[in-house]
Amino acid sequence: MMKIEFFMAMDPPTCTHQEKKVTVVNGKPVFYDPPDVKTARMKLIDHLLKHKPRKRIETGCRLMVKWCFPRGNHHDGEYRITKPDTDNLQKLLKDCMTICSFWKDDALVASEIVEKFWSEIPGIYIQITELE
Repeated sequence: MMKIEFFMAMDPPTCTHQEKKVTVVNGKPVFYDPPDVKTARMKLIDHLLKHKPRKRIETGCRLMVKWCFPRGNHHDGEYRITKPDTDNLQKLLKDCMTICSFWKDDALVASEIVEKFWSEIPGIYIQITELE
């Protein structure tokens, strides 16, 4: 059973996949990423590539992610209960993990545990475990 675990020290991006924009070209909607989402995507990909597995996951897996945001006036380890929403953060992260070949498709993620914290050491902790 494959298990991947790592921590990416960074200020996690707060813009999300949810912020996609739409324009109309020849009467059809065309979706695009605004510049801040493109920047967030590139930042995540850059950090994720340092942890890319030799072999991508081909079976069901569990994804555990702990988003650790710079604590500011909050206590270290205190849950973050403000935006962005965990589901929106996860969508961009999983898309980037697919681009980086962590798995064949993010549909393989059958179980997710996601938490947001204020932290003395900002970053994103990721653990992926293949399901049996």
